Amino acid sequence: MTPASGGRAGRERSEQRVEAHTARRLILLRHGRTAWNDDGRAQGHADIPLDDFGRAQADAAAVYFTSLELAGIWSSDLARARETAEIIAGRSLVKTDSRLREYDVGERQGLTVAEAAERWPHVGADWELGNPPEGVPGCETYAEVAARIVPACREALQALRPGETGLVVTHGACAKVAIAGLLGWPQRVAATLRGLDNCGFAIIDERARDGRLRLAGYGVPPISRT
Repeated sequence: MTPASGGRAGRERSEQRVEAHTARRLILLRHGRTAWNDDGRAQGHADIPLDDFGRAQADAAAVYFTSLELAGIWSSDLARARETAEIIAGRSLVKTDSRLREYDVGERQGLTVAEAAERWPHVGADWELGNPPEGVPGCETYAEVAARIVPACREALQALRPGETGLVVTHGACAKVAIAGLLGWPQRVAATLRGLDNCGFAIIDERARDGRLRLAGYGVPPISRT
């Protein structure tokens, strides 16, 4: 190795070490399982609590996140997300924010994909393609969800100090909207993301040297299914 190449490699390693110690990180976590999740029913804004398995998922997630020394925890105000956040937080304060709610699915609420497709045939195809459930009476659009959840996540990230990690507990479909919005992806790219499983999470890192965000991880839950 020449002195020049060694110097360049050394600078790169140094930059990586600096970035690791100064960059901020935001983790987006989907809530634990509910009975409606298990039945495949659209929840939207329905305030459904965790089931026993969902609480076990949150307990497992709490063990993992304890090691990260979270500097802040934000949650959707819906019961399934709030309960997940509170289990993870322990005695720490959870800040609830209605902007972190799932899509309002309108008249689709409480229906399985098959039941919804009987009323609105496009729903089944949209589901298979990973598209949001638009075109149903009362259902929020992608743009409407993005207009509330992306600013909420940006505010959470900006509340962190350099080197800190924060957690946002939210929902499956709207998490994809948040990730795409934070990273500047168009809607069609968001549709290519597989939805997070219950208590699955995504990691968004901020690059210390220029403030740009990147997807650093798209994880699996601590416990998947029984």
